[in-house]
Amino acid sequence: MIEDKNPQRTALSQLGEFGLIEHLTKNFDVKQASTLKSIGDDAAVLDFGTKKVVVSTDLLIEGVHFDLAYMPLRHLGYKAVVVNLSDIAAMNAKPTQITVSVAVSNRFPLEALEELFDGITYASRAYNVDVVGGDTTSSQKGLIISITAIGEADEKDIVYRNGAKQGDLLVVTGDLGSAYMGLKVLEREKQVFQVNPNNQPDLEMYSYLVERQLKPEARTDIRELLEKLEVKPTSMIDVSDGLSSEIIHICKQSNVGCNLYEDKLPVDPQLINVCEEFIIDSTTVAINGGEDYELLFTISMADFDKIKANPNFTVIGHITQESEGVHLITRADTKIPLKARGWNALEE
Repeated sequence: MIEDKNPQRTALSQLGEFGLIEHLTKNFDVKQASTLKSIGDDAAVLDFGTKKVVVSTDLLIEGVHFDLAYMPLRHLGYKAVVVNLSDIAAMNAKPTQITVSVAVSNRFPLEALEELFDGITYASRAYNVDVVGGDTTSSQKGLIISITAIGEADEKDIVYRNGAKQGDLLVVTGDLGSAYMGLKVLEREKQVFQVNPNNQPDLEMYSYLVERQLKPEARTDIRELLEKLEVKPTSMIDVSDGLSSEIIHICKQSNVGCNLYEDKLPVDPQLINVCEEFIIDSTTVAINGGEDYELLFTISMADFDKIKANPNFTVIGHITQESEGVHLITRADTKIPLKARGWNALEE
């Protein structure tokens, strides 16, 4: 496919704010019965009946959370939705609606925003959520995206971070560390490209890791899976800032300790190979990487038999009393205090 060297550029000023909103949101359709009024009024109107409403919001800022040098706008739109739906999934709730707010500088033409909203539209359809509102404004610092996710759940099904009990098992979905190593690969290829723009990257051997970084998925499937297995977690959180940080969140809020076992950490074979290439310890990456958007949760020991054969889940540790602290048990059977070394958005 030959790249168009002179793509069409339509100035946003030609449309105005309301014209832009109408243009970008024309492809959003309503799928949820709880959406009484979507885009087009002062506020969306949602009817959850006897359900509890779960709301979460995230802000993504160019240069802090993403780099457009290697993040395609369609992927960015998709990812912006996913990272918010992951928070709803971490409450053991069903995501139903989102709002989308965007601030853009004048370097972005209409066509760029169309690509961004193509990704948002694709994600909303893939996850069966309605886009019910938002805002657009100008920015002096590039692109800023804010998405609020709304979900529903019966009160009895909601899972918080503070319910872990001594003796519970610590469980994670999927694999860990891949998104971080995907970012390392992309950052390296960006530097190579800056030195020699004629050197096009070959990312085929890193495809899984790169996809985990550019197009992550929210584990909205886990709620129904656990329900079928008749398992309700005692606590839950999503792995966005790194496994170590998330474990410490659960332990602090539940007033418990934890033993995490290095030899139980689920990592993809491609991750191990690329860690060797980069001379980085795979355990360090798995524990501290972040942006995996898997779910970390605790369950009663009595539920172990229900999940032990399921490929979606890996038991990686157990909950102890608070006085024992939070530790990593290494393959050499050494006990090391676990530190929160994951992503910190406020670090310089």
